Amino acid sequence: MQVSTEISINANKAAVWKAITDIENSARMISSINRVEVIDKPAATLAGLKWKETRTLFGKEATETMWVTELKEHEYYATRAENHGSVYITKRSLNESNNSTLLTTTFEGMPQTTTARLLSFLMSPLIKSSIRKTLAKDLQEIKNYIETQARH
Repeated sequence: MQVSTEISINANKAAVWKAITDIENSARMISSINRVEVIDKPAATLAGLKWKETRTLFGKEATETMWVTELKEHEYYATRAENHGSVYITKRSLNESNNSTLLTTTFEGMPQTTTARLLSFLMSPLIKSSIRKTLAKDLQEIKNYIETQARH
């Protein structure tokens, strides 16, 4: 199951990259993130950063351990999380045009167990809709944060 959404932000790529890679402070931008606890922070790069992110989703608090698996500076980064018999990959990518930046988030859930495959098959339409709404809300809040910072 894959879901993708995007938003245009009135800021250059460098400003957007700086905001979306400040994972330790992401709760300042995204209201559903309650806290971030860094587990492992490489000195020279974002690749390998590992953290626990606690969010409120569907009225309940949930904590996921996530890590950056891949990145190309100022272009994209991908994270991985594993839970409930599935692997979750999220990719944030940037594309600049005329002093605005298109920020795209792609989420992919890959069931690894029989139970997870069955649940994914049965619940996929509902899950996709919920994920799309969550991603769109996150992107809107990131946009608002970056554009507000640019005005100050």
